[in-house]
Amino acid sequence: MKRWFIQCLNCALLGLIFIGLPAATRAQLGSWQISPGSQTQWLMFWSLALAAAGNAVAALGPVKSPKERRLCQEWAAVFVVLLLVQFAYQRGSIHFEWLKRSLLWLQKHL
Repeated sequence: MKRWFIQCLNCALLGLIFIGLPAATRAQLGSWQISPGSQTQWLMFWSLALAAAGNAVAALGPVKSPKERRLCQEWAAVFVVLLLVQFAYQRGSIHFEWLKRSLLWLQKHL
């Protein structure tokens, strides 16, 4: 039961971070965006950091079962990897132009 709760909580956090935060911080009037994009990136960065820290603390403290502790460690690692990817993307170290080109090609040929 606890493993199921840990999975559901972390999946809900992922949904909240990647769907809820951008939707909540995006203020738009017609085609004019009012809120800055940096605010969304900043909130997403710190949300991922807090989720990773929360899972790490749970793995070290209140979770007693070795299987549940391992699950919290895995989720902490997932959030850290996502945090590093987002950080690298913000700094311009990685680009997704290849994905954009592939999707446009697919759209044109289907």
